[in-house]
Amino acid sequence: MSTTSSSLSSSQGRRFQRRYLLLIPLILMTIFYLIPLYVMLVTGFKSFEEVSLQTMWNLPSGIHFDNYIEAFEKLKPHLWNSLIMVIPAAIISSIIGSINGFVLARWRFPGSKLVLPLLLFGMFIPYQSVIIPLAVFMKNIGLAGSIPGLVLVHVIYGIPITTLTFYGYYMTVPKELVEAAKIDGAGLLGTYWNIFIPVSAPAFVVVLIWQFTSAWNDFLFAVILTGNKSWPVTVALQNMAGSQIIAGNVQMAGSLLAALPTLLVYIFLGRYFLRGLMAGSLKG
Repeated sequence: MSTTSSSLSSSQGRRFQRRYLLLIPLILMTIFYLIPLYVMLVTGFKSFEEVSLQTMWNLPSGIHFDNYIEAFEKLKPHLWNSLIMVIPAAIISSIIGSINGFVLARWRFPGSKLVLPLLLFGMFIPYQSVIIPLAVFMKNIGLAGSIPGLVLVHVIYGIPITTLTFYGYYMTVPKELVEAAKIDGAGLLGTYWNIFIPVSAPAFVVVLIWQFTSAWNDFLFAVILTGNKSWPVTVALQNMAGSQIIAGNVQMAGSLLAALPTLLVYIFLGRYFLRGLMAGSLKG
């Protein structure tokens, strides 16, 4: 009996040690990815005299909020441009992806097995390969240099990933619920609205967060398809960072302000994002 208990405790101890050994590379990778954030944060609070390559690892001698005030004044209109661009883009692409995912998961029609692969092919088309015809198309329809044009682009490019997410999630909905809805006389739209929409919250959380961050962090489409007044914050930040007039501490403060919305989204909603993934939104 004592031999069995000692062997069990020994095996448990080895598993415990292996778990801690696995934590070491995870901690090292976390530190590696947080180093730029640390440099950006401490530099943003430094005075102009403290900013140099030799002292970039040092903590600031004091807290200088004037850097953030100056950066915010320069980026304020572009932060607003980004907000009015990413919110409708994320919502519209999520709604379209939900409808597409439902139709492809629960409705069999001629060619339905080809539609999803062809739709997902859009995920693998590089942005650079379509930027010239896209710019010409936007000019022809009168949306070049505007926020609505950028919203349209992110909606279209977001449809493949949102469709895949909802398709995988809706494939996990029990067939008994769908059959019960049919017995009650619900049609296709009734089944979608009464059965699938009420259980779609985890999938919506996943795609909304994904689309929000993807559209917010976009630079290529933004710099090509918008003008000076409609620049989102990523383009304005690039122009500010490339200036020789604005101090480096102000540029770092602006970088943190530009990254803050996506950081807050993952800090406060990251657990719901993981729950959505674990609920089966990317299965299938």
